[in-house]
Amino acid sequence: MTTPSTPSSGRRLGRTTTRRAAEAVVRAIIYLCGWMAIIILGAIAVFLMWNSLRAVQEAGLVTMLTGTAWYPTSSPGKFGMLPLILGSLFVTGVALAVCVPVGVAAAVFISEFSGRLVKEVMKSIIEFMAAVPSVVYGLIGVAVLIPFVRQFFGLDTGMTALTGGIVLGIMSIPTVISISEDALHAVPAELRQGSAALGNTRWQTTFKVTIPAASSGIFAAVMLGLGRAIGETMAVLMLTGNAAVMPTSIFESVRTMTGTIAAEMGEVVQGGLHYSVLFAVGLVLFTITFAINLAADLVLERQRKRWRR
Repeated sequence: MTTPSTPSSGRRLGRTTTRRAAEAVVRAIIYLCGWMAIIILGAIAVFLMWNSLRAVQEAGLVTMLTGTAWYPTSSPGKFGMLPLILGSLFVTGVALAVCVPVGVAAAVFISEFSGRLVKEVMKSIIEFMAAVPSVVYGLIGVAVLIPFVRQFFGLDTGMTALTGGIVLGIMSIPTVISISEDALHAVPAELRQGSAALGNTRWQTTFKVTIPAASSGIFAAVMLGLGRAIGETMAVLMLTGNAAVMPTSIFESVRTMTGTIAAEMGEVVQGGLHYSVLFAVGLVLFTITFAINLAADLVLERQRKRWRR
């Protein structure tokens, strides 16, 4: 003899069905967004390759990558990208030397040693720094840093890779701090308590337990700071001198790939060779950034596997 279902069981079945339908919709949206990101990335790559096709055919990809002279308005034009690539690497290297130690140290202090009030104040300051436009940092660098670098190092000009790198490093610090602090905060409290139970001090716990446990997140923060530095345009236009010559030290004026595109794109004939070469510069920058991010993902995955053991 069967018993009739009660109204409460029918409501439970209805809620379960609705919940499953909502989960299916959310799962489909997430799946679609993931594929959209891949499609957009592929579309950007195809767009850059299509517009740089003429430069590859007429100027030659190997010739552009290994050329040391950038004179696009000469006859015939010289489109050597090596000075631009080295200029970008010099500036980015200085930026990393500034933002990584300062950013990671600040994140460790905020997460492990500061009080609640200090933490809230510092987080507010970091968020404000991240919101400041890059042109404002450039103006501060022009007014303060360029004269200081020129006088302190006895140079003819303060518009150097060092100047641009310092400002880019300061601009990247908020990114490194925020993500590193989140990674440190995500370390389980049990690890800290276990370390303290073994007799370690707070400093020993931080450097032997907390930082190694959060190393993957800190590395991701450094990679994002690198991406911020290598992709910046306005500040390097204002501070590096924009000299498209082969640099030999950070105390010389340089021109970056982003600065070259921004400075020359508005003056070229659309569809011309120079126009196509600038797209080829963008393609090289895109490839370098993609390779850096891919290498970072591989390193992070290796660290995750190591910590799972």
